[in-house]
Amino acid sequence: MSATPSAQFRLTIRVRIDDAHGTLGQLSSAIAEAGGMVGAVDLVEVDGNHSLRDVVVDASGKDHWERIIAAIEAVPGVEVIDTTDRTFLLHVGGKIEQHNKHPLKTRDDLSMAYTPGVARVSLAIADDPDRAFQYTIKRNTVAVVSDGTAVLGLGDIGPRAAMPVMEGKCCLFKEFADVDAFPICLDTTDPDEIVRTVKLIAPAFGGINLEDISAPRCFAVEDRLKQELDIPVFHDDQHGTAVVVMAALLNALKLTGKRIEDLNVLIIGLGAAGIAVTKILLAGGVRKIVGADSRGALHVQRADYLDGSMNDVKRWFAESTNPDCRAGTPAEVIDGEDLLIGVSGARVMPAEALARMNKDGMVFAMANPTPEVIPEEAAKYVRIVATGRSDYANQINNVLCFPGIFRGALDVRAPTITERMKMAAARAIAAAVDEAELREDYIIPSVFNRDVAPAVAAAVANEARADGTARAGLEVGFAPGDTMTPSSSA
Repeated sequence: MSATPSAQFRLTIRVRIDDAHGTLGQLSSAIAEAGGMVGAVDLVEVDGNHSLRDVVVDASGKDHWERIIAAIEAVPGVEVIDTTDRTFLLHVGGKIEQHNKHPLKTRDDLSMAYTPGVARVSLAIADDPDRAFQYTIKRNTVAVVSDGTAVLGLGDIGPRAAMPVMEGKCCLFKEFADVDAFPICLDTTDPDEIVRTVKLIAPAFGGINLEDISAPRCFAVEDRLKQELDIPVFHDDQHGTAVVVMAALLNALKLTGKRIEDLNVLIIGLGAAGIAVTKILLAGGVRKIVGADSRGALHVQRADYLDGSMNDVKRWFAESTNPDCRAGTPAEVIDGEDLLIGVSGARVMPAEALARMNKDGMVFAMANPTPEVIPEEAAKYVRIVATGRSDYANQINNVLCFPGIFRGALDVRAPTITERMKMAAARAIAAAVDEAELREDYIIPSVFNRDVAPAVAAAVANEARADGTARAGLEVGFAPGDTMTPSSSA
């Protein structure tokens, strides 16, 4: 697959140009011939027959930068002065900051926001802890918690290196659902310590978003926190992925005319995402699933199941799927499948093997940055292809899910996010694509579709009300007729 210039490798190159030689056009041509994409050329200053300019260039990688710079330096009359990595520049000082909601300009302001007035609010909360949801940031705040052990496709890079990713997650929460989120990166991989720490900080938050914690520890951490906290706990790597996969599948089925209960599904990768996808598919009506990990297809006759070395999560998977005990590599068990879901690694499925899938096959190859099968190659054999990448059609991206899920849960103070709420979210995401616009390269809405998060939030809130888990509406303020005592209804 040829590399494509991308904003993630955007470079600002400051150059001194000999304008007397008319070299600006030659400079642009040299960058284009080197495969770079010029975004802007800004004049910094003019000095006689020379000018200083900033050239913004998108490249395909750091090695590509070197080729572009070499091509620029080969142009007579051009000198490279400096370069700036625009992605690193965006991260300088972090990507989020705190802002006060109310001005503090007078003594009166201070006496209400802080001492002595704040004491009255604190005492009201001490008298009724539920009032924390009305009079503190708890009502709109989510902790994004990670131990840095499974970050993106980078693996175990530790809590400090995980911070830019968690900050980015917080940016998405705010941008798409106006949820205030804070990155909490823990310097421990001990599940007991993670659970204890999250429980200790929980009073400040309305919800907990677990992120990039490696399997199988992530399952136990989430399960324990869901049992021990009275606020929503959601492991996005599991359930966010599962919800968006289900949304994409609901729309893909409309195009292919297939029934969910008749599908044959192959899942490659049985970490956090693979297990959660399996659970939502089973809950949604899928009956026939085969899953494969690095040792091939899982089943109850596999050696590691029989000798007891298989972990509990995979044992559950083996017992819940593949009753025929089909064995072999993913390419060897692809025959007769309708849907391939990849949440594993690069190029694990040869494209030609897809020819053995059923007619109108569907492939959701979500490994990043390189999918399990290259989309252009897969398209020769199947009807619908989706990936996790933004530069291909049908991007299955968790941002379609988690902001709206938490917005809805926070709005009604749901203590948990149920399976029914997840399914409601999937249906809301799918419905964001009008059936008149539905086509093979448009089965899932854009991540920038601003209608998605409110629709997901409404669906989640309505489901919480329907199943009786909602503990509040959207009302804020004082009880009717009571101007002295704060209401605890919000």
